[in-house]
Amino acid sequence: MSVIKIEHLFRDYGGGKGIFDLSFEVDRGEAFGFLGPNGAGKTTTIRHLMGFLKAQQGTCQIDGLDCWDKRDQIQERLGYIPGEISFFDDMTGTEFLKFMAGYRRIDVGSRQKELLERFEFDPKHKIKKMSKGMKQKLGIVAAFMHNPDILILDEPTSGLDPLMQNRFVELVAEETKRGRTILMSSHMFEEVERTCSRIGMIRSGRMAAVDSAAALRERHLRTYTVTLENETLAGAFADDFGGSRQGRQVTVTARQSLEEIFMNYYGGGTND
Repeated sequence: MSVIKIEHLFRDYGGGKGIFDLSFEVDRGEAFGFLGPNGAGKTTTIRHLMGFLKAQQGTCQIDGLDCWDKRDQIQERLGYIPGEISFFDDMTGTEFLKFMAGYRRIDVGSRQKELLERFEFDPKHKIKKMSKGMKQKLGIVAAFMHNPDILILDEPTSGLDPLMQNRFVELVAEETKRGRTILMSSHMFEEVERTCSRIGMIRSGRMAAVDSAAALRERHLRTYTVTLENETLAGAFADDFGGSRQGRQVTVTARQSLEEIFMNYYGGGTND
């Protein structure tokens, strides 16, 4: 069953900016990676899902609820990390987390403490004195502390160091195993490969591809045939690169990484 469902979503900002006839779904218990360069339409799509923007055309729903008409109900139950997090700077992190728990009318129990320890974060400081990485940790704790069944994460590891990025990847993998539904926008190819079962690539406001990471790689296999000076060299080359040999010719199949596939879609004319 689709938990997140977008059908023919359209918002035109002019000058080729916006999203145009966008459609995709995210199933229950699925982690869906949403990839695209800056300005491609990822955040605009997410803002429609959060009920911050009303669709000019098309629909978007979460658990059967219209994202604009039922935005209050949706926002209360989701876990959400915005691409650019805004806080009440005069609050401490502790005060902000208490505020968010009250807004959602929930008891966070031991989950909040577990997340603070995982990300080695002390929330007692004033938010205005926090670094970007500290603010990102605060956003992560706020998004996950109430054990939401649905999470929408817009560039969630922005500002985190590699160690904390890895801990976040582990967290998302654990949540997926628990059956959470996750939509994650990211520029970090490795974290998408490690956590997401399916991937959507958006280009200039339109979906360029939607498929599993494995299927995307399968469609972008590259086969090369090289001719060596003699059969001995050809045999050694075939052994080293797992190729097949016919006389002095060796055929090798290379599987592209997700980053290389991304560049096929976005890297310009030489890569198209």
